[in-house]
Amino acid sequence: MATDVTMPRLSDSMEQGTVLKWLVEVGDEVKRGAPLVEIETDKANMDYEADADGVVIEILAEVGETLPIGAVMARIGARGEAPRGRSAAANPQLADAAAEPARLPTATVAPLRPAAAKPSSGNGYGHGRPAASPLARRIAAELGLDLSALKGTGPNGRIVRKDVEAATQPAPAAAAPAPVAEPAPVAAAETDGIKGTVELVELTRLQQTVVRRMAQSKATAPDFQLSVDIDMSACVALRTSLKELVDSAPTYNDMVVKAVALALREFPRVNGAFVDGRWELYSRVNVGVAVAGSDALVVPTVFDADQKSLGAIARDARQLAAKVRDGSVTPPELSGGTFTVSNLGMYGIDSFVAVINPPQAAILAVGAVAKRAVVDGDGRIVARDTMTATLACDHRILYGADGAEFLARVRALLEKPLALSSL
Repeated sequence: MATDVTMPRLSDSMEQGTVLKWLVEVGDEVKRGAPLVEIETDKANMDYEADADGVVIEILAEVGETLPIGAVMARIGARGEAPRGRSAAANPQLADAAAEPARLPTATVAPLRPAAAKPSSGNGYGHGRPAASPLARRIAAELGLDLSALKGTGPNGRIVRKDVEAATQPAPAAAAPAPVAEPAPVAAAETDGIKGTVELVELTRLQQTVVRRMAQSKATAPDFQLSVDIDMSACVALRTSLKELVDSAPTYNDMVVKAVALALREFPRVNGAFVDGRWELYSRVNVGVAVAGSDALVVPTVFDADQKSLGAIARDARQLAAKVRDGSVTPPELSGGTFTVSNLGMYGIDSFVAVINPPQAAILAVGAVAKRAVVDGDGRIVARDTMTATLACDHRILYGADGAEFLARVRALLEKPLALSSL
């Protein structure tokens, strides 16, 4: 009996996925663990592997099609076994296995892209149907149009919405050429008299997730902010000394992550979340580090940061940032964070307020380390390396005193950074 290949849950926040590219065709023999299809999730693009041996007897999901978790994408069975079609997958039963992240050997963070069409099968996936976008196929079905009679103008000859709409327009009547004619008005979607050319950009799945989660945070979390100025002179001196000893010395942000991790051990509610009307307090301290990815903000996780040395945190953070930028970061590396640090100091920003990453209880925003005029203990105005840190808190789990005590502990650790390497 054929095995259904269903849309897997590839991250803890994933609700649906988009088929980017089929790596097999109908009739191909596959082995368990062989890559079948590239899927765009809310966090990354992943190659999903076969969990059974057999022959691909049918492919039901088209490139570009978005499906909910558990929807049947293809079937693997015995050679010669008859396909069952979409009717058998109209109401998919969500398998228990779909609730767990699948094994994923590779990952990319990239925009949606259709796979190249294969002329031998019409659409390249063994369906025997013309290649068309899901929207074009739906409109054609509503209008009763035969897609096989249309010529596609999309990538690789794919039929898109405008091709279907053009087929419904009556042929223009022949007319004598006018001696002089004013230019026809351009659609507002393309040109605006005041704004000029208007470019419409579709969001990637990752960008849609960022939008949804940030809107969720501002809509549901009654937050407040606390700020402190931290004397970073000792951290500057420590880093200067370390740079003489090692090639890649920890950054100021690595020091912040370590200080935050140690403070989270002492303030468990800051390392928690408000979920379904109750507090969740986590035993592991997993600090997310916000990284600017390709047209999106990505937050990879430094796991068990409280138990790692400053050097280990620095190595992890560098590797994760590199993976985000080259598109090889995986969903497990983007999941499981219990607190987030966001740093815009490298852009010269002195201070800012970050949006809480739900359902986490708080996020720390840190600005640039720079020399500023301060008053020392003797009342003199001196130049010191300082940094502004702003803590945004979810008031449903943290109160003003909680946030103030946590922030004071982070400041104390950074102002005496030798504790960061000894604790």
